[in-house]
Amino acid sequence: MQRRSWHGMAAASICSWNVKVDGLTHSRRNPAMRFATLLFTAVLAIREVVALPAANHLTPVNLRIEGADKTIFEGIVLTKGHNVTTVSGGTHHCDGTNNGENVLPGPTCTSALDDAAKKEGFAWDGTFFPEFDDYFITSIATSPETATQFWGILINFQFTPVGGCQQEITHPLTDKVLWAFDAFNAAHFLSLAGPLVAKKGVPTTFLVTDGSTGAAVAGAAVDASGASSGADGKVVVTFGKAGLHSLKATLEGSVRSNKVDVLVHN
Repeated sequence: MQRRSWHGMAAASICSWNVKVDGLTHSRRNPAMRFATLLFTAVLAIREVVALPAANHLTPVNLRIEGADKTIFEGIVLTKGHNVTTVSGGTHHCDGTNNGENVLPGPTCTSALDDAAKKEGFAWDGTFFPEFDDYFITSIATSPETATQFWGILINFQFTPVGGCQQEITHPLTDKVLWAFDAFNAAHFLSLAGPLVAKKGVPTTFLVTDGSTGAAVAGAAVDASGASSGADGKVVVTFGKAGLHSLKATLEGSVRSNKVDVLVHN
């Protein structure tokens, strides 16, 4: 004798009921349950579609490239996964599927670098390693690697676990890509935050932190006047004239910060 689950019997009774017509018993579907079943199926289908990765199309990416002695690029660049070419490494695909890292192609850290270089007219080079199906970046603009100083890639101030052609930019609305010279010797990856509007002659406070840890950083200069951050990371800047002012935090042995544009009014 087989036992039937009560839940199964209840579900069956909800889905249908029996109607006797001309002495015969007919099973009819419950319309409300049928609608609920169709709705549930539709929701599952939508979930499957939403779960699929986005197609490889031009995507705005927040990119910053910090060279040995200056910022090479900082801003938004449109990029998608594509073939890239270097003098040392030749031409290879660079779309996130490198080395089987991602199933579908998409914008990558190196594709963003390549498109920024084309946009701004600076050169970059890299050696291709077949075992990683990726490039090792050796120079960007006027900042070539040395025997002890190398280029590193970070997303949201954290080192990427793979190379730039393997690393897809999966959250372009929030991801901040940073190519940094001498990244592996940097004491801090500086981050600068503060108001975007200020008044001329009125002291305005900004905050310098290590982007990787969130800890306050002391001794970082943020403007030409020489104002520097205290132990709490705070620095006070007094703007002498109205207009748009761009601030960056710098500190010897650390990677300079992002730019903060401040509109100063009278």
